[in-house]
Amino acid sequence: MNISFNIQNFIHEFANNCHRAQKKTFFKNEIISSYIKNRNQLCILIDGEANLVRYDFNGNRTIVEHFSNNAIFGEVFYTITTNNELLVEARKKCEVLFFSYQNLHNKCRNNCKFHQILSENLPELILNKVTDLNMRIELLTKRSIRDKLIGYFSMLSTRNLNKSFSLPFSLTDLADYLSIDRSAMMRELKLLREEGFIEKNKNKITLLYK
Repeated sequence: MNISFNIQNFIHEFANNCHRAQKKTFFKNEIISSYIKNRNQLCILIDGEANLVRYDFNGNRTIVEHFSNNAIFGEVFYTITTNNELLVEARKKCEVLFFSYQNLHNKCRNNCKFHQILSENLPELILNKVTDLNMRIELLTKRSIRDKLIGYFSMLSTRNLNKSFSLPFSLTDLADYLSIDRSAMMRELKLLREEGFIEKNKNKITLLYK
């Protein structure tokens, strides 16, 4: 996600002045947050990668969202309507900023600038989030595995301004993200290579049809 304000200055402001914001470090596979607790929490991923994951009653996993640097997430964006807990899992070492949304307009005793900066830039952060969610909805509405794969690859190519790009997921995670069977997805990837649509080298994909 791209944002226009200086994230480093933003982090500096909260780290040195705001006593209501917290920065925490998480390591691979650790749980960053659980949405079922409904703490009205707003988080910014300062560094690292994480997934928002749902497990159903049968233990099946769905990756609802993928987060990278500067992504905004948290319970404040989700109303819990089922008993299926949503978890944010670290895919690698992560630094995360935690802040309660209800404190957004309540200034600290130090009158720090953090609240003002966050409040001014929150619309941009949310707009980027809505854009990402719309892209995911578009992918999930595609009917076939091939259409989902091609749609996702085209999206990554556009984001990277390059026909070649690295997948942010393992193939297992990619199947969970696109809500498709992994074995069927592997067969479709093989067909896409054989039919000259893509080249694949480990997790690097090159589009041959654009």
